[in-house]
Amino acid sequence: MFFDALAPSSALQLVGFADVDAFRPIETMEDARSIPLDVANFAAARAVVSLPGCRIVVMRSFARILDTAYRMPGGMVILSMTDELQVNFKGLDLDARFFVTLRGNDECHFVEPQTNHFAMIIFSPELRDRGWFDHADDLRARVANRRALLHTRQLLRDILRTASAQPLLFETSEVASHLQEGLLLALDDLFGIDSMLDLSASVQGERAIKLVQRIDDYVAARPTAPIYTADLAGEFGVSIRTLGGAVSKVRGMSLHQYIRLKRLWATRGRLLRGGGATVATCARAQGFHHLGEFAAAYRATFHEAPSDTLARGRQSGS
Repeated sequence: MFFDALAPSSALQLVGFADVDAFRPIETMEDARSIPLDVANFAAARAVVSLPGCRIVVMRSFARILDTAYRMPGGMVILSMTDELQVNFKGLDLDARFFVTLRGNDECHFVEPQTNHFAMIIFSPELRDRGWFDHADDLRARVANRRALLHTRQLLRDILRTASAQPLLFETSEVASHLQEGLLLALDDLFGIDSMLDLSASVQGERAIKLVQRIDDYVAARPTAPIYTADLAGEFGVSIRTLGGAVSKVRGMSLHQYIRLKRLWATRGRLLRGGGATVATCARAQGFHHLGEFAAAYRATFHEAPSDTLARGRQSGS
């Protein structure tokens, strides 16, 4: 199981619970109350990682009736980490196609007839609103885009593995911010934001083109700087929702895909300058901290390995 591959570290809090009595103190702190339905097979576990603007809690739950009072001023997303989810929420039977969202407060009632594996992402109130939550104080179930759901799950697993194996990376605010930005972009896709709703029909095409051009100019002026969507939105005086819609309309891809493509090109530019750089330092400067995935994405985009690009850059500079 996923938890078995993790080890606690300075960046990852990991704890298993042998019985419900050991689990009770966690519930007490979080204003939750469980009635276990299968005491004999109780085996809960919990992993927690903190990023600059959010906290990730991945849970192996247990068969139970759960009453809880959520207090989430910055918002919260709960999604299944496997395809075997079974839960009843407000009288509705939900499976792994759904994810749950809340900003504000709500009294919630669940029944889990089996062990589930899920992630809870809790956002800081200081994190800029990305247009995800339509109504305050209303826990809602939403159907997830399948591709986006699988990507978000994988990203969460990667973050936990990194926190377990390389905890010192989390002491660097730049690395932690990169990881968080990737997660936020994945959640943008998960919500399936229709980002053009706040643009008038008569000017939306023109405004979208101008916004994308400003993104391109912004990136071109900062060839080695990390790219954060909140910074882009603040720079241009628009919402992240509007940015995402403009990119979708003009470039035919999500904001997440476009930023990733921009980062790949920025990395390529740095590799071509050669010098004393390495593939790893060039990739990490643009937020690619999983080098195997970076290399695969780079090869798929440019049809050569990043090491080949670097070698060519060193030859031209010598």
